[in-house]
Amino acid sequence: MTTPEPNNLNADNIVAFLADIFERRGGEEYLGEPVTMAEHMLQGATMAEQNNQTDEIIVAALLHDIGHFTSEFGTFSMSDTEDRYHEDAGAQVLERFLPPVITDCVRYHVAAKRYLCATKPDYFDRLSDASIHSLNLQGGPMSPDEVTAFEQNPHLREIIQVRYLDDAGKRDDMDTPGFAHFAHRVQRMVDQHTGRC
Repeated sequence: MTTPEPNNLNADNIVAFLADIFERRGGEEYLGEPVTMAEHMLQGATMAEQNNQTDEIIVAALLHDIGHFTSEFGTFSMSDTEDRYHEDAGAQVLERFLPPVITDCVRYHVAAKRYLCATKPDYFDRLSDASIHSLNLQGGPMSPDEVTAFEQNPHLREIIQVRYLDDAGKRDDMDTPGFAHFAHRVQRMVDQHTGRC
């Protein structure tokens, strides 16, 4: 099967498109962490599944960093000097196919780090050096006004859950299944959101 172009994506081929990204690009370095991009996202999804989280949380953890694959569907990337909003890139390509709770988890997982740094004093101590570096690029802890605004999101609880999975998915000693293991969950969410079920 030929991989679809980003502007030709539909409910029938989005899962294959994502699987192809994991296959071709998943071995790339994850911003100074001891795992690859695919390992990072698969670890989050695996931990969510092991803890009996909902399909929404599992799929959001699986896809939260998909926007780092800039050449696949956008021009967003992170460099050493600035953050080009990979979370927006990922959410923009996924929002046509997945429920708002999932795309909110993708779109706001970076903001959730800033939120938790502002509201939970011990959270900062959990962050890796690479995550602290990116936090500084992303604006640091939220201001009180930003915290108040962020807390209005109806999916705040799920966003925070995915943020914690994001933080945990950086182990160099964890075996996980591949993308194919989760593909049926992704397709189920696509089918529900697009009215195909």
